[in-house]
Amino acid sequence: MFGASGLVGRALLDVLLTAPEYARITALTRRPLGREHPRLANRIVAFDRLEAQLAGVACQEAFCCLGTTLAQAGSEAAFRAVDHDTVLRVAGVARRAGAERFVLVSAAGADPAAKNFYLRVKGEAEAAVAALGFPSLDIVQPGLLLGGARAESRPLESLGRLVMPLVNPLLGGERKAWRGMDVAVLARAMAALPRSGRRGVNRYTWEALQRLAAKPQR
Repeated sequence: MFGASGLVGRALLDVLLTAPEYARITALTRRPLGREHPRLANRIVAFDRLEAQLAGVACQEAFCCLGTTLAQAGSEAAFRAVDHDTVLRVAGVARRAGAERFVLVSAAGADPAAKNFYLRVKGEAEAAVAALGFPSLDIVQPGLLLGGARAESRPLESLGRLVMPLVNPLLGGERKAWRGMDVAVLARAMAALPRSGRRGVNRYTWEALQRLAAKPQR
């Protein structure tokens, strides 16, 4: 699991650690997570040396929750370095480690042809990971994430969290994909994806993620 220290990663880790089908969760982070669990192995890595540090590691499934914002990254180049380059690097490491399934957090509206830089980079990252040939690639595309608390301040996002519950009912049809979603719901949906047994490249937006999150654990 990559990105366990972020908003989505922390919520997903909570779910995975209680999932009966997993005996061991390895969280790869730059800094210690500061939590203990009998199923959790927190391995500290340098992402620019990831290939060497994880040589010989094997896994069945991998989850990628990495991501930043333009404001947090400071420039378009720095944003691309995280949301495209690092995402592709960890996907490549997971593929070489034998992962049969890769679950990637992207964004609603992600498209390599998008005019919006953020959505274009997300779409390019999706395409690059898909080209690695995972037998199963699950791409989740949530809208604004609600609930939880980020380590860093994002004022506009905080405002959006207040407004989104009022806006959600107005977003129907194809616009449902842009509805805000509680991060705990997203985490439950991601944890349910391996149980779907689906092969190939599959993308999930708001409606499909809601259905997945409602499925009980085995």
